[in-house]
Amino acid sequence: MAGKRTYGDPCGIARALDVVGERWALLVVRELLLGPKRFTDLRTGLPHVGPDVLSQRLRELENAGVIRRGKLPPPAASRVYELTERGRELEPVILALGRWGSRAPFPAEPGELGVDALMLALKTLFDPVRADPLVGMSFELDLAEQRFEVGIAEGGLAVERGPAPYAFARIATDAGTLQQVLWHGRRLRDATLTINGDRRAAEKFLAVFPLPE
Repeated sequence: MAGKRTYGDPCGIARALDVVGERWALLVVRELLLGPKRFTDLRTGLPHVGPDVLSQRLRELENAGVIRRGKLPPPAASRVYELTERGRELEPVILALGRWGSRAPFPAEPGELGVDALMLALKTLFDPVRADPLVGMSFELDLAEQRFEVGIAEGGLAVERGPAPYAFARIATDAGTLQQVLWHGRRLRDATLTINGDRRAAEKFLAVFPLPE
């Protein structure tokens, strides 16, 4: 980490910010919480960061032991970035920041959440009281050919990349439409969204991620 700026403060908060306090660093971590990604995938999830800045942040996070380089198994065999065990420890920090930030006003032009950011927003806004009737159920979200299994447990939400073989319902749409349905008042009947399986359970599922008052 030679040459990197530091607060020079022994407080643990300051030392944490020495590692992940640079612009884009925590958003890189956010993009890797649901699994490894190629450089191009990271750029898709972070469209406003330039390639040089992204490369620099990746180097810094790798030097700090937050991420590492890996390689997907054949037939893909692509080189990827993934979180280390230390990096994965940042998940509750990211989710807590998401809950705190969700009470702030949306930007004037909020745009559309990336797919991984949207899935983490579900974990951020999950209401276990509303979800109580769905405990033990799993659902599959198919967002423009990216599939996720979302399982509801006592007081928590589990999100895994991949299909959900025992899903009570499968919901197929795109990230922008799902965002509109969940948080911007768009009615299901007016949305380009397909539900296969237990529709009633799916409708209850879509109601367990309310915005803070």
